[in-house]
Amino acid sequence: MNAIPGAARAYICCAVLGALACVLPAFALPGSHPGPVAGTESLWPAVLLLGALYALCETPARCRILGRSVRGSVPVAAGSFFPVLLTAAYLLPPAVAALVAVPGALAGQVARRPAGVRRVWRAAQLAIAVWAAAQAHRLLEGPAALGGTAAAPGHGVPDFPYVLLPAGAGALAFCLVLSALDGGILVTAERRPVRTAWRGLLPRSLAPYGAHALAGLMMAVLWRSPYGPLSALFVLLPMYISCWVFAQYHRERAAHQATIRALVQAVDLKDRYTRGHSERVGRASVMIAGELGMDGERLEVLRFAGILHDVGKLGVPTRVLRKDGPLTPEERRVIELHPEYGHEIVRGIDFLGEARSAILHHHERLDGSGYPYGLAGADIPEFARVVAVADAFDAMTSTRSYRRARPVPVAVAELRRCAGSQFDPRMVRALVRALDRHGWQTAVTSDEPGPAPQRPPQPAVPGAGTRPPAPGSAPTAPRKNVPPPRHPNVPHPTPTTPGTSGGRP
Repeated sequence: MNAIPGAARAYICCAVLGALACVLPAFALPGSHPGPVAGTESLWPAVLLLGALYALCETPARCRILGRSVRGSVPVAAGSFFPVLLTAAYLLPPAVAALVAVPGALAGQVARRPAGVRRVWRAAQLAIAVWAAAQAHRLLEGPAALGGTAAAPGHGVPDFPYVLLPAGAGALAFCLVLSALDGGILVTAERRPVRTAWRGLLPRSLAPYGAHALAGLMMAVLWRSPYGPLSALFVLLPMYISCWVFAQYHRERAAHQATIRALVQAVDLKDRYTRGHSERVGRASVMIAGELGMDGERLEVLRFAGILHDVGKLGVPTRVLRKDGPLTPEERRVIELHPEYGHEIVRGIDFLGEARSAILHHHERLDGSGYPYGLAGADIPEFARVVAVADAFDAMTSTRSYRRARPVPVAVAELRRCAGSQFDPRMVRALVRALDRHGWQTAVTSDEPGPAPQRPPQPAVPGAGTRPPAPGSAPTAPRKNVPPPRHPNVPHPTPTTPGTSGGRP
């Protein structure tokens, strides 16, 4: 709990108090109610059955015995069995329905730590959402449209198609509450900008929750039918199939991640100079994308773009990548082919999408003086403009074996200086906001341990000139007409700022 920001802790506590306010009236219900709702004692069997069913659906991934039978075919994911919760919202009073979500949420699998806090948060969130769904359903006379409740089955026939209206309202309330609470936790725990935290949450949820509503309504109708609650369990079959489809998606995604890791490891092994650089560029790209309000799917693809931006170095001769001295013009032309090599390597990987254009164009400059095609301005793909800023920033702030990292403020000042000519000012501003919000952690990216050697202060950006000569070697005079190696996305010498240069690409 100590690792959770104070605002997030307060937010979670408020959610828990709200959930308690929703469920406590269930224990104060009178012994009987007029109309279709029977006494409290007749509600508890339905509460226990639905609660146990939802908990059973959520626990196979954590249960050693059940996990062996389903892990290889149907891993359970959060949200797969929401129809059970919506069934409770359609059949039970709000306070009682909210209780159904608690055991399953507390017993469900949690992917990240702290697990206990996350389970409590999930239980509170679902309890409030189910309560809201049941309230919306009752406001539109949903129990009457169903012909009764779980406690009093068989009292009438469902009123189709009107019964779809309160069921849809309940699902919409469920979706709205979950989206609102999810956005709040993104703001307080992950420090997302308020203006972008809720963006896209509701639209992405409407379609799946609409399907959950239909399955939940089907369960409620079968529950109230002459065949009783057991018949409602047949609805779990399509949910089981949906879990299987979901599992296939996650297996494919895991294969994608393995492909990315293999390519990055190959680059790191070949070019020790930038070991770890790719992962940090991916992280910085995601930080920029978060400030720009990109949705989750594009953000993930952009992370791939940042991680794989240098994959084309696999096609560059190792002797050129590891050369200690300055690059000759011919060697520089070879190394500047790596964006095109990278694009060829990933051309057939469909899931990368826009990332492929970022790999090809991340060395283009806003003024048109970059490569490989000299694109300018808006002609440069958006992803490429993001990766260019992230790439340059990490190159300036990374500690290498031959020089120390530049401080983050110095790197930011250099990015701002070159915004408009080399970098997209919008991307630079987004990175600055993200750094103010999240900070930045750097690490040594060389294979050589120990502190970097002291060097005289440089006028601006990292990697000025060439690598220092090996110990004991005689200094060599600079060769005429041979430009020093520089990182193409790091600000380099300009007429107004003599003597500044970047590192190796």
